[in-house]
Amino acid sequence: MFSLQRFLSRDDKMFDLMEGSAEEARAALQSLVALLRAPADRRDLDAFAAARRKEKSLAAELTEQLCRTFVTPLEREDIEALSHALYKIPKVSEKFAERFVLTARAAQRLDFSRQAALLAEAAELLVPMVKHLKEGKELQQVKAQNHRLQQIEGEGDKLMLKALEELYESNHDPYEAMLMKDLLEMLEKVLDRCRDAGNVVFHIILKHS
Repeated sequence: MFSLQRFLSRDDKMFDLMEGSAEEARAALQSLVALLRAPADRRDLDAFAAARRKEKSLAAELTEQLCRTFVTPLEREDIEALSHALYKIPKVSEKFAERFVLTARAAQRLDFSRQAALLAEAAELLVPMVKHLKEGKELQQVKAQNHRLQQIEGEGDKLMLKALEELYESNHDPYEAMLMKDLLEMLEKVLDRCRDAGNVVFHIILKHS
């Protein structure tokens, strides 16, 4: 059984900050799913900027806590790696969302429904995984969650390659084809960042198991 409860109570603040970062990453992913499914006249970017600002604030506060604390509940480099991995999720999500709205005509030619389903599932895996760091769970449970994140990223790769294959075989306007390729690759990066965050969590728990 993996548990970090033996550490001093002040360390709860760091766990709370990491969990808060995971919550903002989930919020960004949920906003992205809603954007992909929304009609063109109801697409809003405000939620993405809010999630990124909150994530940035949490990351800065976590860095401050690390500077002020001599003994940390986890190794400093692990805390920093997780904070960095989680911050990238809202950041990349916002970049895709901006491009998606700007290239509305090209975006309409792509079907993102399956990617949206993968993003929705990834969003619901991240927060429980980060909470395991404080609560303490069996290694196998976290391993299974991380394995599913890896599968989601792999399925996203296949969807992107299939869409690119269809794109190359079509007679799209070259400019629109370039925009569609860019959108597909950026959306895949979002899934990559979810995978990366899962890997960091699993690495930490494996180290302390």
